[in-house]
Amino acid sequence: MDVDDLRGLPVFEGLTTDQLTQLLTGSVEVAIEPGQVVFHEGDHADAWWVLVDGALGLERRIGREDVKVGRMDVPGWWAGGFRAWDEHGVYLATARGAQPGRLLCVPAALLREVANAWFPMAGHLIAGLYGTARSIESTARQRSALVTLGTLAAGLAHEINNPAAAAARSADELESVCNDLLRSLGWMARGEMSPQQFKALDLLRQHVVPPSTLQDPLVVSDREEALASWLARHGVERGWTLAADLAGAGVEAAWCDEVAMALPDDLLAPGLRWVASTVTAATLIGEVKDATRRVSELVVAIKSYSQLDRASMQTVDVSEGIENTLVILGPKLRPGVKVERHYAPSRPRVEAYPGELNQVWTNLIDNAVDAMGGVGTLRISLRPGDADRPESTETAQPDSGVIVEISDTGTGMPPEVIARAFEAFYTTKDVGRGTGLGLDIAQRIVVERHSGTISVASQPGATTFTVRLPARHQGSEADDSRAG
Repeated sequence: MDVDDLRGLPVFEGLTTDQLTQLLTGSVEVAIEPGQVVFHEGDHADAWWVLVDGALGLERRIGREDVKVGRMDVPGWWAGGFRAWDEHGVYLATARGAQPGRLLCVPAALLREVANAWFPMAGHLIAGLYGTARSIESTARQRSALVTLGTLAAGLAHEINNPAAAAARSADELESVCNDLLRSLGWMARGEMSPQQFKALDLLRQHVVPPSTLQDPLVVSDREEALASWLARHGVERGWTLAADLAGAGVEAAWCDEVAMALPDDLLAPGLRWVASTVTAATLIGEVKDATRRVSELVVAIKSYSQLDRASMQTVDVSEGIENTLVILGPKLRPGVKVERHYAPSRPRVEAYPGELNQVWTNLIDNAVDAMGGVGTLRISLRPGDADRPESTETAQPDSGVIVEISDTGTGMPPEVIARAFEAFYTTKDVGRGTGLGLDIAQRIVVERHSGTISVASQPGATTFTVRLPARHQGSEADDSRAG
């Protein structure tokens, strides 16, 4: 490698021949071989790597997988060298050869030496930038992540606590009802109820079908009063307690007349209590099943949302991730937010990192709810990517991708906010609000990780974020490799 190889690289623009020669003298040329690792994530960034030609793929270890986060394929792009100004600087990713080529490996000590000699003021600025940026970003991200985690955890705890408490309450009541049922059976046995009488009573019990919908309290109250009067006329002790259970089960006085015809007077009270206990027990068991099913559904949604047990790259139905996100953000959506879903019946599946897309949906939906002050309409539209084309048909093409629109009825975004919406570190929210994930990161996930697009249109009463995702991942996660 000679001076002419470096002269055309943008990073060395303005350097003299003597300066380039000095840089080459203290550096090493390294060949890029496909598949070979050049440097490892987390190792001390003791060298500054400048791409002369060829290409490198950048990977990060996320969980138990190595995930592609970028690609160095433009001559002059660089990585590492952080220890020139930061003694704790490490490589932010692992670089692996993608296409044959060459790298200039400059020791961090030499990089600092020439920077201080050739650009002394720039060297001080860079050192300050590294220290300040590392401290501020680390503190801000940790605080933001903790606030977000706490908010989501509190919401999920509330969501899970409601059905769990309902299940516990129903189980306690079920214990009492089962005791009543057993006592009723004992009374019927002591009264020497015959098999024929029990069979007739059980047949009448099967005719009792508790209402499946919420009953009018006035109707239930009138029915309870009528049953209490019937029980009093037939000499049933403490009939008002039994009347409440029978009324809740939808029993009418006419049904009680049939029971009176089937049983003698001394067996009427225990027989009715047995029927009331069995109906109430069945209702409580149903409540326990519904409550535990809700808890199970929440756990499944959380697991799917986090994607802890799945590979990073998957072929997915985007609507599943959106629905899981709505479950996670459920506490923020009630009671003032109405959610309208407009999902096309035919929509292609797309290759994506679903865990990362869920972060995008979380950010966009959370922003929409905040913009509405917790009161308004959240509209989510999902349709094939070719739905806007005149020549498209009702049947979506498998390679058309999808379009997701998330709209709110909030106050809207002024033009100056729209112009900066996707800038890094720009926010209009107060401290402690939001998800800790800026729109700039959402844009990176959509554009750089999924080769899609994200845009926003806003006016008072209607703000819409539009995300377009291609059907197939193009492998062009073009992270800013110069910062790798």
